[in-house]
Amino acid sequence: MKHLQEETVQSKTIFEGRVISLLEEEVKLPNGKKSTREIVKHPGAVALIAFTDENKLLMVRQYRKAMDKILVEIPAGKLEKGEEPHVTAKRELEEETGYTTDNLTHLISFYTSPGFADELVHLYVAEDLKKATEQASLDEDEFLDVLELTLEEAIALIGTGEIYDAKTAYAVQYLQLKSVLGE
Repeated sequence: MKHLQEETVQSKTIFEGRVISLLEEEVKLPNGKKSTREIVKHPGAVALIAFTDENKLLMVRQYRKAMDKILVEIPAGKLEKGEEPHVTAKRELEEETGYTTDNLTHLISFYTSPGFADELVHLYVAEDLKKATEQASLDEDEFLDVLELTLEEAIALIGTGEIYDAKTAYAVQYLQLKSVLGE
């Protein structure tokens, strides 16, 4: 499949932030011509499908500045340097929802926007939730409401545009398909 690959000729960092970096790469295309790629480097993230004992799906409602909108999402968060995804998943579950678990199952990992970013999201299912004895604190710049929704309520929020991000829509549609198939 070498006929599809691009070779990096040179790379320079345009921006280095707290969460992302932006690279500009000059590449040699398979046909021998050159082009420029702008690539967002991201440390990766986790997201959680988490159900309470009452079979309610835990979600968070928060403002997202990039869209200038309040969205409903599954709990999620960025990997810290050197942190394994399952550790991040457990930490984010506790920080964002006040629940903890020892029953995390990795479902799938996927790239969010492979045309320009390398962010890889690891999706977990969290079961057998327990209220944390001491809730971990949110990041100092993070404000959210915790929601407990039925699958039907979550599906309805996709229709109203309150659930608008890919990871959450993916999770809800995965659950919907699973229930249709009777799994």
